[in-house]
Amino acid sequence: MSQYEYKVVPAPKKGLKAKGIKSAENRYANALETAMNALGAEGWEYQRSETLPSEERSGLTRRVTTFQNMLVFRRAVAVDVSEPTVVEIVEDNTTPTVTAEVDESPLLEAKPLDVDPARAEPQVATE
Repeated sequence: MSQYEYKVVPAPKKGLKAKGIKSAENRYANALETAMNALGAEGWEYQRSETLPSEERSGLTRRVTTFQNMLVFRRAVAVDVSEPTVVEIVEDNTTPTVTAEVDESPLLEAKPLDVDPARAEPQVATE
């Protein structure tokens, strides 16, 4: 079974100028083509375009619903198909034990501080 990951990006709001492109429609198509080709070069496959509602603040207390145009892309995810782990069942009634080595040596050696409650400055360890 294939698994996919998805990427949703906003559609361009305005056209992209290029040599030989005069009309607004062609500039917009160029912007859309450039965005789609950039994601296609990264392995993303175009799926569809969606217009989705988005609630945004307008002023201090007012909320306005606007609609955003989004482009949906997907690409296949490499699934790790490793062999299942085999558990060996032992016929005797003993409980298996797990042992782990623990290093009990301290990470840092603690040094006592010269404590004088009458001093206001920070205490520093002396060597």
